[in-house]
Amino acid sequence: MPGVNLPHRAHPLDLVAVGLLVAGLVSVAVGLVPGGVAIDVVGRIAPLLAFLATVIVLAELTAQAEVFDVLAVGVARLGAGSYPALFVLCGGFATITTVTLNLDTTAVLLTPVMLTLARRVGIAAVPLAMTTVWLANTASLLLPVSNLTNLLAMDRLGMSTVSFAGRMWAPQLASVAVTMALLWAFFWRRGRRGVDRYVPPLRHVPVDRPLFLAAAAASLTFVVAILLAEVELWVASALCAVVLVVAFAVRRPDALRPRLLPWRLLVSVTGLFLVMEGVSRLGLSALMQALIGTDPGLVGLARATGAGLLSSNLVNNLPAYLAGESVIAYGDTDRLLALLIGTNVGAIVTPWASLATLLWFERCHAYGVRVPVTTFVVTGAGLAVVGCLATVAALAGTG
Repeated sequence: MPGVNLPHRAHPLDLVAVGLLVAGLVSVAVGLVPGGVAIDVVGRIAPLLAFLATVIVLAELTAQAEVFDVLAVGVARLGAGSYPALFVLCGGFATITTVTLNLDTTAVLLTPVMLTLARRVGIAAVPLAMTTVWLANTASLLLPVSNLTNLLAMDRLGMSTVSFAGRMWAPQLASVAVTMALLWAFFWRRGRRGVDRYVPPLRHVPVDRPLFLAAAAASLTFVVAILLAEVELWVASALCAVVLVVAFAVRRPDALRPRLLPWRLLVSVTGLFLVMEGVSRLGLSALMQALIGTDPGLVGLARATGAGLLSSNLVNNLPAYLAGESVIAYGDTDRLLALLIGTNVGAIVTPWASLATLLWFERCHAYGVRVPVTTFVVTGAGLAVVGCLATVAALAGTG
């Protein structure tokens, strides 16, 4: 079957998903999260769950229609056998996708392209996979649309898109530069990949051209809808997924199976939000107040960034940002943006630090690509610390 290889072996993230849900249910059972509040939480995340379920179905069927194969072969042919050229192409592709769309879309739609590229060219998948997940997070500073936390910050600060980008362009350049340097050092250099060149593949021709065109149109419509039409994410993904499901029902009904639904991701997110509610009630805001402090200078910026980094990897970057925002005074623009750096650039150490990373793990698992958790955490910690330091320095230097 072209496209996706769905393994049936248990994965450590299966335990994480179940553990999160159990922890969330225990929080409700013991009264830490009251029943009414739990119902409200589930109601608030219902559109998010709808988006996750439908966008994964859209990505799975798009892969089976060989859209990602065509894109991957195109990127590989453009690189002409040069690893440095391929590195720049993949890094640039991931950065532009994250900046102009958002990090979650990068995780869902670009990860399959990267993993298909690895399979088509016969090169290691981990460098390509890490390129996607790192830049999905660290390249999400420039525009409000790049990350939900950016929208929250812009609303708090009353900034326009132009003014926000004007303040964050230097931090964004710094974070991408550090990310690319560490990607090369950890994953892409010759000592890691083993060879100097790769053989560009032949042009890929889809087996079912009408299905390919339907999937390509559905994916493009999704991108245009969220970028230009300001359609809600779950509405856009649901409509496009339904169109593609109908196309598959006509031409390849055997592909429509229950395993298309990402049960582990849905369980993880539900449990995560219940746990986050419990953690907030245990004093997350008080912890953020102690971590951030009141220093308005460079030390204060560093503390805000560090607080965002630490709390994002403990719980998740969204509640971490909201908790940090609540203890930063109105008008304290630089410290709020420093917090944003920590919750965006720093949320790359644990699998649950950002929703994009959870989506990325789901795509890797679907393609049978296993990134060792130790490798992910250790290298991610290096990127989080060095990237945040360089990025907050750029913020301070251009303030």
